[in-house]
Amino acid sequence: MVGQMRPRMLARLSLTALLVAGTVLPAAAASVNKTYSYFSIGGRTLEEIETELAKRGPHVKNTGKRHPGATQMEFTTRLAYAENTGSCTIVKASVNVRAKMILPRWGQRAGADRDTTVIWDTLSADIKRHEESHVVIAKNHARELEQALKAIGRQKNCAIAATKAKATSEKILARHDRAQDEFDRVEGINFESRIIRLLHYRMDRIAAARKPR
Repeated sequence: MVGQMRPRMLARLSLTALLVAGTVLPAAAASVNKTYSYFSIGGRTLEEIETELAKRGPHVKNTGKRHPGATQMEFTTRLAYAENTGSCTIVKASVNVRAKMILPRWGQRAGADRDTTVIWDTLSADIKRHEESHVVIAKNHARELEQALKAIGRQKNCAIAATKAKATSEKILARHDRAQDEFDRVEGINFESRIIRLLHYRMDRIAAARKPR
């Protein structure tokens, strides 16, 4: 069986500022743009599939290893400032997360036995769920970042507001990275019991579907 999954995030942050004169802009909710890419694996047995995943899976720089799946994420923050005499306020903050999920695609299903295909279906579904969960964590922190940036309030000038915005972004993104690491840690510990539970569930559904009605 494939070992624990620890696909780490490759996260980048970019900030864009817009200066508007005395105009209050509508708030924007954090958004996520998701894309999917796939790498092909071969093999007809579980051992061969595991070897293929280790050989062809995405290489994650943070761990120095290949993984069954991975997600690359980029946070883009756009800020709008309103500057008046002696003050500057952030009037709009929007955070977008671009998430690219890299998932396996098995190409030799036709030549494999039933048990292998059932286990693969269970495993591949769990890999996708794992990566989708990383994106949910990112979106939650993007929302938190938006709220924190809007709460910075009135400052003496826009340079001070921008400095506080940068510090706030770095703090919350560091918290985001820790949350992603903790999620991977817990998932790794529970990997085997989770897969076994999912296999039992899938096998029960297959058996129920075959019973005469």
